[in-house]
Amino acid sequence: MAKVKYQFNTKSLTIEKIRLSIKDRLFKVLSVVTAGLVFSAVVIFVAYNFFNSPKEKMQQREIEQYKLQYEILSDRLDHISRVLNDLEDRDDNIYRVIFEAEPIPSSVRQAGYGGVDRYARLEGFKNSDIITETAKKLDNIATRIYVQSKSFDEVFELAKNKEAMLACIPAIQPVNNKDLKRIASGFGWRSHPILKRRIFHYGIDFTAPRGTNIYATGDGKVKEAKRARGGYGNQIVIDHGYGYTTLYAHLQKIKVRRGQKVKRGQIIGTVGNTGLSMGSHLHYEVHKNGKKVNPVYYFYNDLTPEEYDKVIELASRDNQVLS
Repeated sequence: MAKVKYQFNTKSLTIEKIRLSIKDRLFKVLSVVTAGLVFSAVVIFVAYNFFNSPKEKMQQREIEQYKLQYEILSDRLDHISRVLNDLEDRDDNIYRVIFEAEPIPSSVRQAGYGGVDRYARLEGFKNSDIITETAKKLDNIATRIYVQSKSFDEVFELAKNKEAMLACIPAIQPVNNKDLKRIASGFGWRSHPILKRRIFHYGIDFTAPRGTNIYATGDGKVKEAKRARGGYGNQIVIDHGYGYTTLYAHLQKIKVRRGQKVKRGQIIGTVGNTGLSMGSHLHYEVHKNGKKVNPVYYFYNDLTPEEYDKVIELASRDNQVLS
């Protein structure tokens, strides 16, 4: 029940009941309503900004748990990346080396996904950084695993052909050289007795009596078998496959023909003194992927480690070439 209020009338000297006008009553009601709305707004503001509802508290706990799981996932991806680094290193420096394959460039292994907006949908959130970085790590690992899988496929195919490859790679000396005294000149800058100047000698010269047998140093197919008076004189070139070719020059006799298949150790000709030559000897070269390389590194199949060291020492002497 509303409280009744009175006032003293100074004119009539009586106490009268206060009667509010409709306007006053309306103002009073509006004041009460306004105060109530302001108070409610303040309460709601404080409640929403400083206190979480039970549902919000539960969602917040879930978000923190998701964040923790993302951090754990990121750490696990880092661990997987380190393991993958080890696999890639072994692949490039062991497996592919063994099977005569070129290492895979880092630019191929680390190639990213295309599209500048690939991660745009992950931006704009409170925890966008960790989500985006985790997604990038996952994409990077997926790419590297794919490349590594393809590499292992290639290595597997090479392994199946390993026996044939090993038979084709030059691995013995082209003349009988058990006493290791037939190497007259090695790979490198040498003095030329005819041209009277220093030239780069791209092979190894083996001295031997005219008519000494010359052997194919690996399985292959005769690419050239030609006779000439100048230059290398009578010569044979064998294509061994896998990027290898060998050249045998200044021969007396050629005992194979162009297109003929030969085996390692098979007699292909005899030592001579044809072409631009100062004496009976064999000039021998090894080419790898079109580049002339030091043949001394391809004598490992018929020498002991001590003999191999001796051959390297003899081939490195700065002496005069015979052709």
